[in-house]
Amino acid sequence: MDITRRGRLAGAALLTAGIVAAALTGCSGSNSGSSGSAGGTYTFWDPYPQYDASSAWAKVIDQCGSSAGVKIKRTGYDTSDLTNKALLAGQQSNSPDILLVDNPVVSTLASAGILTTTAENKLDAGDVSKNILGAGVIDGKTYGVPIGANTLALYYNPKVLQAAGVDISSVKDWASLTDALAKVVASGHKGITFSGINTEEGSFQFLPWFWGAGADLTNLDSDKAVAALTLWTDWIKKGYAPNSVIQNTQTTSWQEMQTGDFAFSENGTWQKADAAKNGFQVIPLPAENGGSAPAPTGGEFLTIPVQKDSARYATSAKIVACLTSTKNVVNTDNTLNYIGATSAVQEKQLAGDPTLKPWIDAVQVAKARTGDNLGTKYPKISEQLWTAMQKAESGSASPADALKAAQTAAAAATK
Repeated sequence: MDITRRGRLAGAALLTAGIVAAALTGCSGSNSGSSGSAGGTYTFWDPYPQYDASSAWAKVIDQCGSSAGVKIKRTGYDTSDLTNKALLAGQQSNSPDILLVDNPVVSTLASAGILTTTAENKLDAGDVSKNILGAGVIDGKTYGVPIGANTLALYYNPKVLQAAGVDISSVKDWASLTDALAKVVASGHKGITFSGINTEEGSFQFLPWFWGAGADLTNLDSDKAVAALTLWTDWIKKGYAPNSVIQNTQTTSWQEMQTGDFAFSENGTWQKADAAKNGFQVIPLPAENGGSAPAPTGGEFLTIPVQKDSARYATSAKIVACLTSTKNVVNTDNTLNYIGATSAVQEKQLAGDPTLKPWIDAVQVAKARTGDNLGTKYPKISEQLWTAMQKAESGSASPADALKAAQTAAAAATK
């Protein structure tokens, strides 16, 4: 999920009881939809306020409305604002017909009783990759379909690696990556930059290492979790990663990479155009013992909220099916910067742009943050995870002690 370009992930981190309370005191959007018959107006809310009526995204929405025989009234909101408005509109039985939300938000809205299931609205999610669909599955029920996904990988600067005598093909696991960092620093360059900040961005960037060690979010203080956090803290202690990572967002981390002095940067799909301009290349993030580490999926889900007139669902489902068709996803992938959620879309994207292969590979092994039926427990666990990261990165606690405290707090918060 692109979190720095549109600020969506930071909003997802706030999906706790506090944000629900805030939503109940917020302002409502109006649903100007008419009856479920053809020729009416259907309301559509998304988290893309930066795209106006002339954008490729807005045009494909209009086209899908026309194909369904209706007009679409689209409104774009910032992510956190969208979540608040969606919660309030649901409370008032005034939800939009179609709601596009960041994938961790799906469980929050579903738990609030705002969304219909695919069994109710007849959306077909059969071809969607299970690891991407996982963010929308709660207690065995599916609450929407993804329009696409993005995730994290490891960008590298070939010039810096060449100067340090590092062959990128040698980087296969944590040990070989650490060896490469040692050579880079010894050559007078800088090693790796990432976002280790105490927000959801920090957790988002730590999860590939956490999951790559085989750790589980329900057991934050496992030996595997400690190994992952120790990797980061050792890099900082040895000077392989700068102290700035403690407060780096993904944006500031990328700005460090843009100086041209760093060998590696953990970042997302949304940086691929800028990376190409700078001559940077990309490989999947390595797991501890080799292979690709599961990175968290980003991206949005198209959902159909509960309506007083259930006859509207059929037309809403037609619009969603149109928006998620292979043709339309491929036509907007340069706008939304997503990898498709189905193998058919991914194959089409790869045929048009072979440089997407590392990203498609990364998305294929990615995991939903709210997956494993964590749902609304995830934000509470994540908060304790990023708190532990900060303690360990700053040296105020050892990785083991920081994660032990995090597990105790997370267990209490998710009872």
